[in-house]
Amino acid sequence: MRLDVEVPELGESITEAILVEWLKADGDAVGLDESICVIETDKADVELPSPAAGVLRTLKSNGDTIQVGEAIAQIEEGEGAPPVKEKPAEEVFAPTPEPVAEAPESVDADGLSPAVRRLVSEHGLDPNAIPGTGKDGRLTKEDVLGYLESQAEPAPEPAPAPVLTPPAPSAGFDADGTRREPMSRIRQRIAQNLIQAQHTAAMLTTFNEVDMSGIFAIRTKYKEQFQETHGISLGLMSFFVRASVLALKDFPDVNASIDGTDVVYHDYVHMAIAVSTERGLVVPVLKHIDQMSFANIESKIKRVALSARDGKLRLDELSGGTFTITNGGVFGSMLSTPILNPPQAGILGMHNISNRPVAIGDEVGLRPMMYLALTYDHRLVDGKDSVSFLVRLKELLEDPARMMLEV
Repeated sequence: MRLDVEVPELGESITEAILVEWLKADGDAVGLDESICVIETDKADVELPSPAAGVLRTLKSNGDTIQVGEAIAQIEEGEGAPPVKEKPAEEVFAPTPEPVAEAPESVDADGLSPAVRRLVSEHGLDPNAIPGTGKDGRLTKEDVLGYLESQAEPAPEPAPAPVLTPPAPSAGFDADGTRREPMSRIRQRIAQNLIQAQHTAAMLTTFNEVDMSGIFAIRTKYKEQFQETHGISLGLMSFFVRASVLALKDFPDVNASIDGTDVVYHDYVHMAIAVSTERGLVVPVLKHIDQMSFANIESKIKRVALSARDGKLRLDELSGGTFTITNGGVFGSMLSTPILNPPQAGILGMHNISNRPVAIGDEVGLRPMMYLALTYDHRLVDGKDSVSFLVRLKELLEDPARMMLEV
């Protein structure tokens, strides 16, 4: 019996994809739910699992454009995974051959090897006049060549430098030094989203800064106990996610979106977190993050970040976000103006942390400081609310206990 392998639903507004790579070849045995190919959508790369165990019969080739619902392969059911090929016993237990030592060069009765004798004869040299460095003072080929170089006449004046010609183009480049490659679907989608955001939203960015001393102190105090209790390290992102959740409850417009002439409000937070991958920027969504504990938030962030980099995100993890956080600080960014992720009304930009002199009461001291940037849709969010949102975020981050008490 043959079972079709069809392209599944790939998310909102996605009707086609590209078959990037077959992970199994035609005729290979595959197991149930074993990944058989990678398909590229305009949001992420997705591995397609086998719907049954059997033998794979491919219907499409690498690079083909495929449609949702289209059959790209068939599985001949009844076959299991391919057996492991074992080496013959004689290969497994065969002793490793000992390395064969190089035979020493033969020498004549007078102590000269054939190579040395040939050089001495060709150049009319007295072998007794050349110091030997070989075993027992024998002459080596290098001794004779060194003696010849020392007796050589001074080199003649160098010839005029040749006319320089343009270097040959590097591999993959045209003669004019350019290379043209098709833009990946992910990069095309990123470009479309950025242009759409700039054309449809009234984007404005407001800034503030946060003293990270409180967060650093609580991480230092509890990181080992947190690791032992929950099996995961306590990072920075969970603090920003939790603080954002509380701030969004106070300023629901930042967690809303515009649909035509309607404003859509949400009584939940689906947090989108931007992750940089080799194939472009991916923004997985953590659903109902407002109902999660710190440990659960940390675990979810780590899982989606690794899945994004490995191209293993599920399709339902790529849509539905209500607010986005992006961290340019991991690349050393001091300050930036992030672009909205439509149709969301807000995106928070984190930046690098550096010790800066700040006023502490009547004194000046060094503190680990981070700039925060909130880009918002001014059609929906007023300037007062955007500034107040960042101030609320600053209060929560600088006094982490407020996050636990929600005050």
